Amino acid sequence: MDQKEKSSFINSVYTVLKQRIYSQALADNYSSGSFTKEYSTYKEKKEDMSSYPFVFCDIMGLSEGEEALQEDVKLALRGHVKEGYRFKPEKLCEGDKFYQQTPDPNDKVHVLVCVIPADKIGMTSDEVVDKIRSIREDARDHYISQIAIITKIDEFDPDLKKDIKNVYKLKSMKEKMEKFSSLVGIPMNRIFPVKNYHEEIDLNDDIDSLILSAMRHILNCGNDCINFHHNWVGSS
Repeated sequence: MDQKEKSSFINSVYTVLKQRIYSQALADNYSSGSFTKEYSTYKEKKEDMSSYPFVFCDIMGLSEGEEALQEDVKLALRGHVKEGYRFKPEKLCEGDKFYQQTPDPNDKVHVLVCVIPADKIGMTSDEVVDKIRSIREDARDHYISQIAIITKIDEFDPDLKKDIKNVYKLKSMKEKMEKFSSLVGIPMNRIFPVKNYHEEIDLNDDIDSLILSAMRHILNCGNDCINFHHNWVGSS
């Protein structure tokens, strides 16, 4: 889960949907650590004031050390973390004002999305990989769908700077996806390459296409998770 690309992906999705450059989720190009320090949710409205059928939850990026963050992410998956919680060296505990004792179904996460830049694949430490696997296992135990987003695809291959439509045709991109799949265990058909909006001032159809494709799969996985829990509860 990259320090900066998570927020950039959220901004990019809303940029496509709103058809204008969007920057509500705070991202930063300078900070060497995670710029996101608080647990934040993003639920935007359409022009007709109805809400989009999803909510993004943004967390602090995983890094070496900070063992408590790994456990806080697991709590967030189950809906126990309230908006505005500032991640600390200590794990969030029951009794804290930001601990949600009895989460509403809408507080729970239905899709765990791991975001990583293409040029960082293979450079991620064993410690961070182990954390991702641990969080994935917790998500699995709670029947939460899992997807990976690979960003900055235009920066690791010169061919993609010219035309990102070729992303699925490039052997180098497939190798990146296979490498990440083998590291953390997310299947290839749940890994999606995208380019975030970060320097553009106008929208680009090819960038939009990859982002919308990734979002379509995220929403489908979310619906599958909701239906599974509904059917499981209904039959128990």
